[in-house]
Amino acid sequence: MKRKILVILSNRLNRSQKARFLELECKNDGTILKEVPLRRPPREPRYDEVWENDDGKPNMSTCHRFKRKYRHRLEKPGA
Repeated sequence: MKRKILVILSNRLNRSQKARFLELECKNDGTILKEVPLRRPPREPRYDEVWENDDGKPNMSTCHRFKRKYRHRLEKPGA
């Protein structure tokens, strides 16, 4: 089974910097199958999980840790 995950890359020290959004498609064991950068923030809740990194890193490969956001507005209800 595949899961859709939204990754939010933001900067907690410089709030004027725009957040970056990535959409991941993963297997249940955590293997990343596809990584797609999004042009704008998503609007409807269609993700199984939402992760956030607020260290101001430019891409996902330079990040060391992510925080899982429970009950995020973009997470599917009942996920």
